[in-house]
Amino acid sequence: MALETEAKTGYSPPTQAESWVFFNGEFQRYKDVHLGLMTHALHYGTGCFEGIRAYWNEAQEQMFCLLMEDHFKRLQLSAKILQIDLPYSVAQMSEATVEIMRRNGWREDIYVRPLAFKSDEKIGVKLKGIGSSFGIYASPFGNYVDVDSGIHCKVSSWRRVDDNAAPARAKVTGIYINSALAKSDAEEDGYDEAIVLNQDGHVSEGSAANIFLVKDGVLLTPPASDNILEGVTRRALMTLAREDLGIATVERSIDRTELYVADEAFLCGTGVQVSPILSVDHRQVGDGTAGPITKELQQLYFDVAKGRVEERLGWLTPIY
Repeated sequence: MALETEAKTGYSPPTQAESWVFFNGEFQRYKDVHLGLMTHALHYGTGCFEGIRAYWNEAQEQMFCLLMEDHFKRLQLSAKILQIDLPYSVAQMSEATVEIMRRNGWREDIYVRPLAFKSDEKIGVKLKGIGSSFGIYASPFGNYVDVDSGIHCKVSSWRRVDDNAAPARAKVTGIYINSALAKSDAEEDGYDEAIVLNQDGHVSEGSAANIFLVKDGVLLTPPASDNILEGVTRRALMTLAREDLGIATVERSIDRTELYVADEAFLCGTGVQVSPILSVDHRQVGDGTAGPITKELQQLYFDVAKGRVEERLGWLTPIY
């Protein structure tokens, strides 16, 4: 099938090893970027990153990067918290992303990963005085979870990291051990995803995604003060719900049992996109299918991401 596609379209994507990346101010092949075993971030989790999706629109033969500048603005804030010297502006990082995408010539959905990290080869648990590096790579990427059929979740025994222990509002590499423990535990118990509570026992987020409930026609989502990562997709969906669908969002603390009695629920994020939750802890959410508001928001989100909504083209960066 891949050979047929290549013959019909002339599209031959690069291998990951041969793909173009941006690293420390230079465009290089992925295979030519090397890091030492003593790299600080490898040992101590002293890095921060972003995930940015780019969607291929076959009808327009165009690739659209979704909310790219918003992601780089958040990366700047994460780097500030980690005392990482990020020597590039949002515009420069955006330009580098567009350049590597064009050089690679992809004609399919892509995931872009900018990464800033402490790169000195030094032993020592600290931030100040440790040099840093910055890179961007990208790779073809489909659905992270089942956005069509929906997912089944469990409330994890692992609590969400508290902001006084590690910066929950920053997208820090080391913090994702918290996510990995929760996600792995859920999968090993037969679920698709985990929902984590904060130290007060309130719903925080998924293992690596924000969460929304629908109750009586209103969207509910945990506030930033409940140790969530303030998601770019979360904010975009709140805007779409309010301005395009006329649906209000209430940001407030959510109790665990509210998950069981919600009319609808879904996870959202760059990775999971908009993923309907069908059950939590073996309890059916709503009627056990993707609810009408979830489906409407999901369809609108994908239409925006693929450049089908003229009023939201300002959210997109065309690549070609």
